Amino acid sequence: GLTPTREEVCRMAHSHPILPISPGGVRIERVVTSGVFELDGGSWEVDNNVWVIGDDNECFVIDAAHEPVTILSVVGDRHVLGILCTHGHNDHINAVPELVSHTGAAAYLHPADRVLWDQTQEAAPDAELADGQTFAVGDVELRVLHTPGHAPGACCFHVPALDVLFSGDTLFNGGPGATGRSFSDFPTIIDSIRDDLLTLHDHTIVLTGHGDATSIGAEKPHVQEWLDRGH
Repeated sequence: GLTPTREEVCRMAHSHPILPISPGGVRIERVVTSGVFELDGGSWEVDNNVWVIGDDNECFVIDAAHEPVTILSVVGDRHVLGILCTHGHNDHINAVPELVSHTGAAAYLHPADRVLWDQTQEAAPDAELADGQTFAVGDVELRVLHTPGHAPGACCFHVPALDVLFSGDTLFNGGPGATGRSFSDFPTIIDSIRDDLLTLHDHTIVLTGHGDATSIGAEKPHVQEWLDRGH
């Protein structure tokens, strides 16, 4: 069903910090959806974090994954300002067509990830993401950071007013995103994390594409470990 069980609510609360709310009422909601990630001829069962950020009137959806009905139940009757895609792997975009159809919102993707998007999507994304671009919702702004490595067009979304970073699959609790498949590169993701993410405030909450949250301060001391293990 669409309603999480009490156990699921408790588990989600345990694994994620209490998220800040802006003075104007902009809040962040996490939707966990399940499906299949497919690339290079393989397939893997995955749980994805879909993020909805907005106030009572309008919102953005970050990574429309797997379950459009579940995502739309969290959106409710709010105006969707856009669907922001952290990258073009199918498990982060496979609910985009349904969300675009239901909400009329534009789907945004960095053009360098069309090589991945086009493997599974018939229609082109509606608009492009660019490094430094900003999106406003309520009284906060999201700033686009182009962070290639996991994918060539991978992007993170920084919300300075809330000290929150939506990291997609670039940075996880425990290190960088995977770089062992097509169109990914380990030295590139390390450069992206070190130059663009670890320069943020240590107390910045990192909300990831899969799994538990972390913070910039928690991950910063471990760069050498990541380099030593090579992933």
